[in-house]
Amino acid sequence: MGRLTRREFVQQAATFGAVLIWGTRSSSASTVTWNERRDVFPQGVASGDPDPNSVILWTRRPPGERQAARLTVEIAEDAAFRRVVGKKEAAVTADTDWTCRVLAAGLQPRTVYWYRFTDEHGFGSRVGRTITAPTESDARPVNFTFVSCQSVNEGKLNGYRRMIFEDERARPADQLGFVLHLGDFIYEVVQYPEEGATRYDRTIYEVCRIPDAGKTGNLYWPKTVDGYRAVWKGYLADPDLQDARARWPFVCMWDNHEFSWQGRQSILQQGGPPQPGQTVKVAANQAWFEYIPARVTPPSGSLAEFGKVAVENVKIDKWDENGLGTEPNNLAAIRSLIAYRAFRYGKHLDLIVTDQRSFAGEDASNVDDVGKIYDPAFRGYFSEEAMIALDAGKAYNDGKPPAELQFRDVKIPNPSKNKNPRTILGVEQKRWFKDRLRNSKATWKIWGNSLGALDNRVDMQNLPAGMVKNPWPADTYGIGRTDDFGAAYSERGEIYDLVRDAKITGFAIVSGDRHSFWAGYAAAELPPRKFEPVGLSFVGGSMISPGAMEALEHGLRKEHPLRALFLADRPDGGKPDWTYNMLLLHGVRSCLEYAKNFDLKRAHALSNPQLAPHLKFLDWGGHGYAKVRLSANEMRTEFVCIPRPITRSESPDGGPLRYRVVHTAKLWKPGERPLLEVKILEGSVGLSI
Repeated sequence: MGRLTRREFVQQAATFGAVLIWGTRSSSASTVTWNERRDVFPQGVASGDPDPNSVILWTRRPPGERQAARLTVEIAEDAAFRRVVGKKEAAVTADTDWTCRVLAAGLQPRTVYWYRFTDEHGFGSRVGRTITAPTESDARPVNFTFVSCQSVNEGKLNGYRRMIFEDERARPADQLGFVLHLGDFIYEVVQYPEEGATRYDRTIYEVCRIPDAGKTGNLYWPKTVDGYRAVWKGYLADPDLQDARARWPFVCMWDNHEFSWQGRQSILQQGGPPQPGQTVKVAANQAWFEYIPARVTPPSGSLAEFGKVAVENVKIDKWDENGLGTEPNNLAAIRSLIAYRAFRYGKHLDLIVTDQRSFAGEDASNVDDVGKIYDPAFRGYFSEEAMIALDAGKAYNDGKPPAELQFRDVKIPNPSKNKNPRTILGVEQKRWFKDRLRNSKATWKIWGNSLGALDNRVDMQNLPAGMVKNPWPADTYGIGRTDDFGAAYSERGEIYDLVRDAKITGFAIVSGDRHSFWAGYAAAELPPRKFEPVGLSFVGGSMISPGAMEALEHGLRKEHPLRALFLADRPDGGKPDWTYNMLLLHGVRSCLEYAKNFDLKRAHALSNPQLAPHLKFLDWGGHGYAKVRLSANEMRTEFVCIPRPITRSESPDGGPLRYRVVHTAKLWKPGERPLLEVKILEGSVGLSI
C-alpha cells in the first residue's frame, strides 16, 4: 500500500465520519497544558486497527470533576511530546457514553507514536503508545500476540503484565506490533460477590452492578445498552488491561460473551430456553463499538457514533436454507455492526478476522431427538460418525444421507436429512472470506477465528470391557464440543479444499474460546478417512477464565469409572496429573497405563496412531497468551503459560511461568504438507505432548 495523500485520506476519513488528525512531516513541541489525571479518564486510553498511515485513538472522559465537552488529542514522535506531529479537538457526549475516538492519519509506516487526550481544564489522560503497520513491501518479520477469554470476575490479568514486561525488554525488532483479541473481552454474565464469594478455588471479584439486569441462577446479565456499558466500564477499570491497551494497538473480534452466553444471531440464551433478543443484540453491538477502537461499520456509517437502529424483540421462526433467521428485526440486529475485516501487515501477513456468532446456523446436534443417541456416562462425548452426518445434512455421502442415525441399538430419524450443511460464517461472510484468502499475496494468510478448529476426539471404543455398563460402539470415535469448528466438518472442509485446490501456502488459524492451548494441523478429515493437512492451527489459552481441568478437579468424583481418562490420582495425595491431555493426544490405553504406574514411556508406547495425527500439543489447563513471529520462510508460535491467575501477582513481571513452548513451521511449497516442530523452552508441559 502506498502512502495516501492528505486529500485522499480526508476523503477516506469522510466515509467513516471520523474526527481526523492529520500528521505532518514536521514536528514541534506541545503547547497544551496537560496535567495527568487518570481518575478523570477512568477507562484509560487505547488504539486499534492500525494500517501503514493511520490508527484509531480512543479514551473516555465521563462527567465528574468539572465536566468537559471537548478534548484536545495530540499524537507525537516521543513520549515527552516535544515532537508533536498532529493535534485536533474532539467532542465527548452522552450519546457515546462519553467515549471519544479519533482517526490519526498522515502517519509514517511501522513507526511508534505516543498520544494523549486533554480536556479544556487541563486534565490529561495517561500517555498511550501505538504503532502503525508496515507497508506491503516491508519484508521485515512481523510480531503479534493473540489472546482471549478474560473473566475479571474470577481472576487477574497477570498474562498482560508478563507480556508488557517481556516486550519492554525485547529488541525493537522483536517487539510486538499489535495484540489480536479473539473474543470474550468481557463476560456479560456477572456474579455478585455477596451471592457467592468463591467459584472453585477462585475469589469472585466485584466488576459492576448491572442496571435492569436479567438473572439466571447467580448470574446477572444486561438487557440494555446501559447494562452493557456498565460491564465494559467495570472490565476496563482493570489496571493491567489498561496498561496493555495503552502500550499496543488492539485488533478485536467478539465471541459469545460480548452478547449472550449461549446465543447466536440475535437469539438471547442465558442458561435457559432461547428468547428473541434483537434489542439486546443491538445494545451489545453499540457498547462494543463505543469501547473498542476498530474499523467497523455501524448503522451511522461513522466512526464517531453508533447511530439508531429500530428493532423489536420478535420470535424468529422462519429460516433460510442456510439457517439464517429471516425475521426482519433479526437481520437488522445482526447487521447493525459488521465487524469482520482484514488487514495487510507488511509483506508477510494478511490477517483475516471473522465473526463466528452473528450469522451462525444452529448446532446440528442441538435438536431434542438427538439427545436419545447421547450417553452422558462418557463425559459429554458424542458419536463422531453421527455428528459428521448431522453437520453435512443432505450433502452427506455424496447426497445420500441416511434416513436414520444410530448409536448402539438406539435409532432416531435423521433431523438433517433435508438440510444444507451447517454454516458458522454465513453465506455472505464466507464468500468474502474465501475471496480474500484466494487473492492474498502475503507470505502468511492467518485466519483470526474465535472458535477452535482442531478436532476434539477420543477413542472410547478402546475402553476395556467392564469399565462402563454400556461400552462405546466399536466402529466410531467420540467427539467433544459440537458447537465450534472442530465439528463443523463441512464448512471447515470447504475452506480447506479451497486452500488445497488453489495451492495456497502459509495458511494458519489462530483462535480462542476453548480456554486451553492447542497446536496442530488444519485437516478436513482424520483416519480412517484421508488425513490431508493443508495448514497450521492454534488455540490460545484463556487469559483468566477457568478451563476444563479446573472444572474436573472440582467436579469429577473420585469413584467415577472413567476418572483415569481425565485425572490420574497420585498415591502420595498430591495434585493429580492431567491425563485429559493424554486422552486426546494418545488415547484411552495410554491414559489407563499412565494412571497405573505414572510411567510416561510405557504410556506413550500404547499411543493410538490413528487418533490424533492432527495434534502436536494440548493443554486443557493453560492460561496466558500466544506470541507469533512471521518471516519470509517461517512461522513461530510461542505459548507463554502462566499459573492460574486467581490473584494479582505482586511481581512486575506478572509472576512465574508454568512453561514456554514454541511451535515452528517452515513455509511449505504447494502440494507439500506443513511440518510443525515443538520445543520446550522453559518449565514443564506435563502430559501436553
